[in-house]
Amino acid sequence: MKRQFLKRGDSKATMPERATKGSAGYDIAASEKVTIQPGEIKLVHTGLAVQMEQDDVMLLIDRSSNPRKRGIVLSNSLGVIDHDYFPNEFMGMFTNITDKPVTIEAGQRIMQAVFVKYRLVDNDDAKKLNNLKKLGNEGSDDE
Repeated sequence: MKRQFLKRGDSKATMPERATKGSAGYDIAASEKVTIQPGEIKLVHTGLAVQMEQDDVMLLIDRSSNPRKRGIVLSNSLGVIDHDYFPNEFMGMFTNITDKPVTIEAGQRIMQAVFVKYRLVDNDDAKKLNNLKKLGNEGSDDE
């Protein structure tokens, strides 16, 4: 299976890119304009899905400049996108940490995506979990 980003529907998504050959992370941009009120937590659309290998996980990591320059933070500190989340759109959950509304423009880079291989414990029994449906970004295992 390929590891690739795909636009969802007629999305105006920006395809992720690495800034340099030495960059581990792919820059992920918002696909639509959104305003976050002070103290508000809001999901920000990317318009993207990601396809990856079974032992991959994609980590969504906040941009280091977000808190100081933009006044936003990735609310859950680190987003985890499992390989079986495909073909759903992945989004970022952001909190406005200022006392003024913050607007994120379509095409603005808001987070980074890093792919990581993971290992399982020898006595893993995830087979019984195969019937769980991926529901959405906020705790997609229904918690």
